[in-house]
Amino acid sequence: MLEVREVTRLFGQKAAVNRISFEVTGPAFVGIIGRSGAGKSTFLRMMNRLTDASAGEILVEGRNILALKGAASRAWQSQCAMIFQQFNLVPRMDVASNVLHGILNRRSTMQTLFSLWSRADILKALEILDRLGIAEQAPKRAEALSGGQQQRVAIARALMQDPKIILADEPIASLDPMNAQIVMDTLKKINVEDGRMVIANLHTLDTARRYCDRVIGMRDGEVVFDGTADELTTSVAREIYGADDSFNEAATSTSIPADAKADDPAWSQPAYAAAMVS
Repeated sequence: MLEVREVTRLFGQKAAVNRISFEVTGPAFVGIIGRSGAGKSTFLRMMNRLTDASAGEILVEGRNILALKGAASRAWQSQCAMIFQQFNLVPRMDVASNVLHGILNRRSTMQTLFSLWSRADILKALEILDRLGIAEQAPKRAEALSGGQQQRVAIARALMQDPKIILADEPIASLDPMNAQIVMDTLKKINVEDGRMVIANLHTLDTARRYCDRVIGMRDGEVVFDGTADELTTSVAREIYGADDSFNEAATSTSIPADAKADDPAWSQPAYAAAMVS
């Protein structure tokens, strides 16, 4: 269970996030929507402890994660994986090693310096890549992949942590509609099959309606809507975005056809897998 209580983040005198509160029970898929500067990214960064809160509490299973320090805070970050809009991969590093970097905080300095990975860790990384339909990309440099493939590598890195919660900050903002669908389908599959809570900042209303069990609308650092996807009407969207009657919902659309199918490539065990575990 996630409880957010009166959480605030001040930058000088300005409140980027202003006393927001909500609860999430069970492994829901939660979408946070709102204009740029509404406080969506700041909230996710507070949850992942990349940014400190000015006030309030975030309780996960009764523990206030905002009060964690040092090793306890780092341990929480491994349980609360973050996926970024710009992927945050190491461009010149191969895909499998990028995925393995998801467990860097569990390894010694010596193991990290010399990239010493156990057979079990390597097989787990390849298994995750296979699940996401990109196992054949394992030996390639991350920079050689398309944007959609890179974002799936970032998701694989997050899964390598075996987190309780996955936070996704605008995960499809840089992608074309079809790759956006592949990434969102992947996150939804993880949510449903693994029972992991997913909280995603989204910039399109159709995506929020299609994938989210719960939608939270933020405006000027405050929660102005908290409801189901069905309750996210055009009038509600106008309130969230501070728009008048001229607001055109189509302007936020990803234009993904409802019946479109994303083809995950079949994979035959690459020679690279054998080389890595030998």
